[in-house]
Amino acid sequence: MSPKCEICQKGRMKVGKRVKLRGKFNPTLKRFQKPNLHYFKLPSGKKILVCSKCRKKLKKEMKTFATK
Repeated sequence: MSPKCEICQKGRMKVGKRVKLRGKFNPTLKRFQKPNLHYFKLPSGKKILVCSKCRKKLKKEMKTFATK
């Protein structure tokens, strides 16, 4: 099982690259793109695996929560 973001469930995605040469598309292999995952420590002390987008959202929420 590939690692996923625990918040948005973003996981690996199959993609293909199309190479055009003299008006024809050459056959190319499919590959997997993986999300940019990081471990993020919550205020409760628990560590979760999140993608970069969710990490930025969590940091912003924690900052606004701390100032209130």
